[in-house]
Amino acid sequence: MSTGSVPTLGSAEAPITPAPEPGTVRRVRRRNPNRPVYQEEPKAITKISKGVLLTIIVLTVIFPLWSIIITSFSTNAAVTRAGGMVVLPDELTIAAYRQIIAGGIVTRAVGVSVFVTGVGTLLSTTLTILAAWGLSKPTSFGHRPILFIFLMTMFFGAGMIPSYLLISNLGLLNSLWALILPGAVSAFNVLITRNFFMAIEPAIIEAARIDGAGEWRILSTIVVPLSRAVIAVVALFYGVGYWNAFFNAMLYINDNTKWPLQLVLRSYVLQGQAMPGADPGQIDIREGQVTGLPIQMAVVVLALVPILMIYPFVQRHFTKGVIFGAVKG
Repeated sequence: MSTGSVPTLGSAEAPITPAPEPGTVRRVRRRNPNRPVYQEEPKAITKISKGVLLTIIVLTVIFPLWSIIITSFSTNAAVTRAGGMVVLPDELTIAAYRQIIAGGIVTRAVGVSVFVTGVGTLLSTTLTILAAWGLSKPTSFGHRPILFIFLMTMFFGAGMIPSYLLISNLGLLNSLWALILPGAVSAFNVLITRNFFMAIEPAIIEAARIDGAGEWRILSTIVVPLSRAVIAVVALFYGVGYWNAFFNAMLYINDNTKWPLQLVLRSYVLQGQAMPGADPGQIDIREGQVTGLPIQMAVVVLALVPILMIYPFVQRHFTKGVIFGAVKG
């Protein structure tokens, strides 16, 4: 090999990397220099810190729920010994739930809440899909004025008294429809769904039109199946809103037999009122085998369980449904 030639890889004359001089710090290269630093494998101390932090957050969330559930299954003596909320199981009983079912007021309120949530969610989701589909087309009739009206409702409202007068003039007082129709359409949910619809590949819709499909056929067989994620999230938003709502019932419903569960929870648990209109044979919230805190926590559990059961099945759609629908279009 001639002098000055560059040695090839694997040759006997390939240069050997010299060892670093004493006292110098050798820089360790990352396994992939083209990858950003935040994508590198975290250190062991970082993993441990994250695990500890997440564990603390989870325990902070679970501990109150655990205490509520255990207290609802406890006797008055166990509550007295614990000095309030029970943490460790002691003398467990289902007496509180038996009393709630026997009383009838809470079970009737559960039925009202289920009806309002089911019918309201179905109606609101349907109206949101139809409105979003129409507003997703810039060439549709009255596109800009109608979109402007939707945006206005997000920042300005008529107020409590005009809303009450409207519901009264429509004859909806003491009607369950007064709990559904005033909040049937959310402008925020319409905008999220609209942006998601606008992000659908236009070529798919144009191909369906060429094949002779009309607007209803395109919406029902193409757009809706492709938008299951955002529809599931919007339906969850509506469902949670209807289930947790109590203010409209407090304004428009005077008959306590038509109260939803959340208004019962507010009146008989948070404010400690006696249940009005209870028959002599029914069990009052302050009488029976268990009283006070176990009964109150049992009502809280009944209000929490439906949402806790449904939410995990829809939570996985949040990233695709809300974030994608909010930034696209």
